[in-house]
Amino acid sequence: MRVSVFKINLAFVFTCFLGLGCLAKADNQTTEFDRPNVILIFIDDLGYGDLGTYGSKLNVTPNLDQMARDGVKFTNFYVTQAVCSASRAALLTGTYSNRLGIHGALDHSAKHGLNPTETTIAEMLKPLGYQTAVFGKWHLGHHIEFLPTNQGFDEYYGIPYSNDMWPNHPQSKNYYPPLPLYQNDKVVDTIFSDQSMLTTKFTEKAVDFIERNSQKPFFLYLAHPMPHVPLFVSDKFKGKSSNGLYGDVIMEIDWSVGEVMKALKENGLEENTLVIFISDNGPWLSYSGHSGSAGPLKEGKGTSWDGGVKVPAMIKWKGQIPTGLVQENPAMSIDILPTIAQITGAELPELPIDGKSIWRMLTNSKAKSPEEAYFIYYNKNELQAVVMGDWKLYFPHKYRSIVPGQAPRNDGIPIDYYMIEMKEMELYHIPTDISESKNVIAENPEIVAKMQALAEKAREDMGDALQNREGKNNREPGRVN
Repeated sequence: MRVSVFKINLAFVFTCFLGLGCLAKADNQTTEFDRPNVILIFIDDLGYGDLGTYGSKLNVTPNLDQMARDGVKFTNFYVTQAVCSASRAALLTGTYSNRLGIHGALDHSAKHGLNPTETTIAEMLKPLGYQTAVFGKWHLGHHIEFLPTNQGFDEYYGIPYSNDMWPNHPQSKNYYPPLPLYQNDKVVDTIFSDQSMLTTKFTEKAVDFIERNSQKPFFLYLAHPMPHVPLFVSDKFKGKSSNGLYGDVIMEIDWSVGEVMKALKENGLEENTLVIFISDNGPWLSYSGHSGSAGPLKEGKGTSWDGGVKVPAMIKWKGQIPTGLVQENPAMSIDILPTIAQITGAELPELPIDGKSIWRMLTNSKAKSPEEAYFIYYNKNELQAVVMGDWKLYFPHKYRSIVPGQAPRNDGIPIDYYMIEMKEMELYHIPTDISESKNVIAENPEIVAKMQALAEKAREDMGDALQNREGKNNREPGRVN
């Protein structure tokens, strides 16, 4: 076991006495939170502009809009990389995915996965008596060594990689095998053509898990494969939105969140459950009518522009997190694990992690980020951008963009990308330029120098393929022969 038994987190106790609404109980070494349940809902390819609360006029999302009113909504929440597996690795370990050797999107041919020596949120919580489950998309290795049941989860029902990694998808060129559906470590079905019930099935599994564990602490990771292409929706939502198939899919995801919230209320768990909702990256824009919207943000999935790495993020905990709070300071998915550790009293992983607790940011809109800077990597180990407070600095690199002038499609077939080469550094002031349209690098040499110095430390630590640099503190993924 890599995590020792629970003990009081002194920093947490100190924070509580600063007025954040909790007190330590030294007699039984717990807190008044009494080991709250944790639900982490992770959505695939959901864009920053896809929810009503983030400005969408096309999609109907009453449950998610209500979640934003009931808790805190982040307007500058980042993921480490704008791609599936890397984003998930960082979320579940609190560590930059490139440090872990997890890049891109793993498929059935991958011979590696999340190293079992890493500690997931589930493994961190198990010593405290938490029941743990994941329903949905895993995407951190499909070999048995890397499956969730060997990474701290008691239960797993879902698919091992993306839902487009199957032979019937138009872009697969028939090289993928049928998509396997797992129950724990066994394949219980293969999906040949119809994924229309996956969102419903994963939701039903989640509700059942909540009901079965209402008398004990639990960690539920609900990782919906939608709205990643190919899009599928159940009959109960087909044709119900005014935004085509994509809008129908978003309606069903919103329904799913509503079902989870209803289960908490019916089981008397609202005041003892932290609920987190995040997307893994921005929209896959080349699928036009079958993709989401980044709203006012630039570009989308597969780029380090804000449209790729800035995502909708909301956190709710009735009675502990203020309602209607909007947090404009930046945070990142690596901060979720240490935040859960602070709230539950779990000990952090033995191997070093990169994230820090954002608990203060959940209760005070003026609270600053715990990190001076966040680093955006892509394409194996390229350090492409740095976020520091209100600023975002880009280093020269190539990125993809939609070829101008193409007519959008609504049949699940992508339109064309082309590559753009950024030849010089670029700096943007995000609060006054949300669309990253005005490069202000010439006017801010001191900001640039400071961010460059922070980036240099990151290169020494984790490397940078753009400069052919090896990091001193990177770790290997798990591998099979």
